[in-house]
Amino acid sequence: MNINRPRGTNDILPSESYKWQQVEAKVRDICYRYGYQEIRTPIFEHTELFERGIGETTDIVEKEMYTFVDRGDRSITLRPEGTAPVVRAFIENNLYAGQLPAKLYYMGPMFRYEKPQAGRYRQFTQFGVEAIGSMDPVLDVEMITLPIELYKACGLAGFEVHINSLGCPKCRSEYRNQLQAMLAAKADQFCESCQSRINRNPLRVLDCKSPKCRELLKDIPSIQDYLCPECREHFDQVTTSLDQLGINYVVDPHLVRGFDYYTKTVFGILVPTLGAQNAIGGGGRYDGLVEEIGGKSMPAVGFAVGMERLLLALAQENIAFNEPKAAGYVAHFGGKTKQAAVKLVHDLRQAGLWVEMDYLDRSLKAQMKSADKLQSQWVIMIGEDELAQNLVKIRWMNTGNEEQVALDQVAEYLASKREG
Repeated sequence: MNINRPRGTNDILPSESYKWQQVEAKVRDICYRYGYQEIRTPIFEHTELFERGIGETTDIVEKEMYTFVDRGDRSITLRPEGTAPVVRAFIENNLYAGQLPAKLYYMGPMFRYEKPQAGRYRQFTQFGVEAIGSMDPVLDVEMITLPIELYKACGLAGFEVHINSLGCPKCRSEYRNQLQAMLAAKADQFCESCQSRINRNPLRVLDCKSPKCRELLKDIPSIQDYLCPECREHFDQVTTSLDQLGINYVVDPHLVRGFDYYTKTVFGILVPTLGAQNAIGGGGRYDGLVEEIGGKSMPAVGFAVGMERLLLALAQENIAFNEPKAAGYVAHFGGKTKQAAVKLVHDLRQAGLWVEMDYLDRSLKAQMKSADKLQSQWVIMIGEDELAQNLVKIRWMNTGNEEQVALDQVAEYLASKREG
C-alpha cells in the first residue's frame, strides 16, 4: 500500500519551490527596509495561549486547532496563527525592555483543520509582521503599506485594500448589543453557523460569505456609527495618511476579521478573481492582546499574509519568475576524463557557479540532452585527446560555437566571459 501525504497538506516540488524562494527573498528585503527583524517561535505552544489570545468562541479555537495531550499530560496545540506566539515571546523574553515599538516579522508553517481548497491547506505558510508598543495611527498605515509593497514587488496588480474600525471595547460593546438584538429578531433566516454566532460572537456574522446571509445584513447599521471620539479620531488619522500616500482603499463596515483580539483599525487585502476565498492578507490593531496573555498593557498592530494564497494570485495573473538555470555542464567519457571532470566541477562550484556533470556513465549525446534540459549556457567536454594536452572544449549552447581552453584556465576564462 502506498503512503500518501495527509489530506490538506502539499508537497512543494523543485518546479515550484524556486517561486517560493523568490517571494521569500522579497519579504526579507521589504522587512529589512521597514526595520522589522525576524523572530522564530516554536511550531507548537500551550493550548491556553490560543484560547486566551484568539478567543474561545472563534472558529479556529472551537473547530480548527490541532490539539493533543503530550506525555507530560499538557495540552499542546500546533500553532494556527503567528501573532499570539510572537506576543508570548515578546513578554517571556522581556523585549518590552528594549527599543519600542518592537518591530518583528515571522515566516513559517501554521496548522488549521479546515476544508482543503485552492490556496487553503491544513498546513499552510504564513508571513506576518508585528509592531508592539505604540498607539500611533502611522503604524496602522505602515502595516497596510508594507504588504502593498510586497505585492507590487511581486508584480501583483489586481488587489483591493479594505479597511474598517472595530472601535475599542467600550464603543464596540454598545454596537455589539444593538447588533445582537437586530440579528436575533431574524435569527432563523441565517445559516446554521451564523445562528450559533448570534449569541456568542455576533460580529462574526458580519463576515459570513453566504449570499443569503449577506442579503440579510444589508440594512444592519455600520459599526462606524458607534465609534467613540477617540476611535473616530484614530480612524480618521489612518484614512488621512492613506490619502496622503495615494493609497486607494474601501471602507468596508462588514470587515471584522476572525480573531477576538482586534481593536480599532482592521484591514484586508483582497483579490476579487480568487472567488469566495479572496483574501491574500490582512490584519489590524490588537491593543489588549499583550495584557490578555499576561504582559503589561501595551498597544500593538500587525498583519499576516498566506503565502499559498499569494502564490495562487500571482499564478492567476501569470506573473513570471526567474526559473533557475545551470551555468554549465561538464561532459566526460569515463576513466581519467571523469576524474578530471570531478575536479573541474568542484573548482567551478567553488567559484560560485551552478555546474552539473553526468553520474550515470551515459553517452555524450545523452549528456548533451541533459545539459539542454538544464538550460545550460555552456558545455565543457573533456575527451582523452584533449586531456592529454591539458585542454578542454567549450561549446556555447546558444550559438553552437566551440573553443579550446587550457584545463587549468577554465575558471578564469568563464569569469572573463561573465564580466564581458
